[in-house]
Amino acid sequence: MNLYQELLWRGFVYQATEGAEEAISRGKITAYVGFDPTAPSLHVGSLLPIMGLVHLQRHGHRPIAVVGGATGMIGDPSGKSKERVLLDRETLEENLQGIKSQLEKFLSFTGENPAIIVNNYDWTHNLSVIDFLRDIGKHFSVGYMLAKESVKRRLEGEGISYTEFSYMLLQAYDFLHLYDHYNCTLQMGGSDQWGNITAGIDLIRKVRGGKAHGIVFPLLTTASGTKFGKTEEGTVWLDSSLTSPYKFYQFWLNTDDRDVGRYLRFFTLLSKEEIEALEEELRQRPEKRLPHRRLAEEVTRMVHGEEGLQRAKRASMVLFGGSLEGVSADELEEIMAHVPSWKAPGEEILSLSVTELATRSGLTSSKGEAKRLIASGGLYLNNERVDSPAQKVEEKDLIDGRLLVLRKGKRNYLLIKAR
Repeated sequence: MNLYQELLWRGFVYQATEGAEEAISRGKITAYVGFDPTAPSLHVGSLLPIMGLVHLQRHGHRPIAVVGGATGMIGDPSGKSKERVLLDRETLEENLQGIKSQLEKFLSFTGENPAIIVNNYDWTHNLSVIDFLRDIGKHFSVGYMLAKESVKRRLEGEGISYTEFSYMLLQAYDFLHLYDHYNCTLQMGGSDQWGNITAGIDLIRKVRGGKAHGIVFPLLTTASGTKFGKTEEGTVWLDSSLTSPYKFYQFWLNTDDRDVGRYLRFFTLLSKEEIEALEEELRQRPEKRLPHRRLAEEVTRMVHGEEGLQRAKRASMVLFGGSLEGVSADELEEIMAHVPSWKAPGEEILSLSVTELATRSGLTSSKGEAKRLIASGGLYLNNERVDSPAQKVEEKDLIDGRLLVLRKGKRNYLLIKAR
């Protein structure tokens, strides 16, 4: 498969300009995707355009990632029902650095077709208003801009400021700059970017007489109709300080059966044969959830590395009775976020036997119940079976000096917090 055929098979192509397939098939091209630094991290919704660049590079083409130091100061109205909050220069710069470090995990910056990361602030900050209006603005009629879907939707709602109305022209100017300096002839992005992308294509044609193309990806929703990447706890970020590897892994592990095949195509580099085999596995043995585990492993490894993946898997096993060795108190609190907890002074906890602690904390209704559980092998301290009713809680049992886990049976957990 060539690049276009692979993108088509994986479901990336929502819409493409006429001639895009032929242009890609004729030879090596340079293409770009833009990322606005409106947050300190990219999120899982950003993975689709990132993977578009990854496939582009794997097929021998040159990828450019544009971080929007300039356009991020303006705000893209595409897909938004109201004005974005404008960020200050310092916040934008911090966000830019975080996004650059994340993109570097996916793209290779050496070899025959090295990726590059550029900041559109570099070629726009010295551009005067007069020059911009004369050299760029004159090529776009107001009627042309009003006809763009992103603008029409905003006008039907709360309206749009001149600032965001002009965003389309800035993005078109980006495409022209990349065309001039890097021979970039393809822009990719989400389907909400179609109007911005075609504006850049039109500008290149009018100003340079050149031919450029665009491909847009589908905007993802889950099979249940919810926005992809949103959970009850909020956005799933690529930054481990905002979304831990454990939560990240769990997000993919909990994928709906109806979505897992699509996500394997979108977010992994597994081959057509491997993905189709996993889909068949799901049909034959859905209870084993092998495709879900493979999806979670592949994406977590790409974003957080092998160490992050192993931490996430180890943490996931804790709720299934796995060893707590190597799990920090912070990780444990996150894993046990939805588990009942009980607090007591550390010296009080250390003065008790496990039998007394189980009763005092309310995990068991009485010492008699606790003793019966111990006799039948059903009471656990830090996921290790308690063998004697007289077993004491020791200082070494406290994880990072502040947490214990009691478990009754297979799934009845209680988190003990020393205060």
